[in-house]
Amino acid sequence: MAENVPESPAQEELIREVCRGQTELFYELIRPFERTVFAAAYSILNDVAEAEDVAQEAFLKALKGLPSFRGESKFRTWLIQITVNEARQRFRRRRAHLHESLDEGSGSEDGGDCIPRDLADWREIPSEALARKELGKRIEQTLLSLKPIYREVLILRDMERFNTEETSQILGISKDLVKTRLLRARLQMREALAPGYDGNWTAEMMGNRRVRPW
Repeated sequence: MAENVPESPAQEELIREVCRGQTELFYELIRPFERTVFAAAYSILNDVAEAEDVAQEAFLKALKGLPSFRGESKFRTWLIQITVNEARQRFRRRRAHLHESLDEGSGSEDGGDCIPRDLADWREIPSEALARKELGKRIEQTLLSLKPIYREVLILRDMERFNTEETSQILGISKDLVKTRLLRARLQMREALAPGYDGNWTAEMMGNRRVRPW
C-alpha cells in the first residue's frame, strides 16, 4: 500500500465539501485533471469519442466513490486509476470477439528486445526542430502506432509526469514492468523518429509534445 500523500489544503477542503453534499464543487476539484484523464483514456482506446465517454464515466465513478477516498495515494493518481480501469474494460469489450485483452501476450512482448538499428548514429534533436509541423505529425503518428501497453506507460510517465510508483499503482503492474515497458516504448519512438534527424530522442522532449486531441 502506498504511503499517505497529503493533498493541497484547497484540494482537501474541496474533497470534504463534495463529500458533505456540495456536489456542485466537484467540477472545480477535477478541472485541473481533465486533460490528463482524457489522455489516459485515449492512450488505451486510441479513439477520441470513446476516450471522451470513458472520461465522463470515470468522473461519475469518482464522484460516487469519493467518500471512500482515504488519501492513500494522490487524488490525481486515484482518479487516473479509475480512468484506466474504465478504458481497459471498454477495450476488452471492443475486442471480446477476438478473445483479446491489453495484457494478453504481454509476457512475450515484454520479454523481447527492441534494439534500434541506428542507435550509434543518434545525436540530439535541435529544440527548434520540435516546433516543425512535420516532426510533430510524425511524433503523433508514432505514438499512436504503439501497442496500448507501451503507449499508456509512455504517456503516463513522459507526458503526464507520473512517477514510476504512481504509474505502477495506476496500471496495476510492478515497478519493474513499468520501467521495462517505458524503455521499450522510448526505443520504439526513437527508432521511428531518428532517421533523417540530426538528433537523439529523449524523454524530456517527449514531455514537450502533446498528441493533437489533447
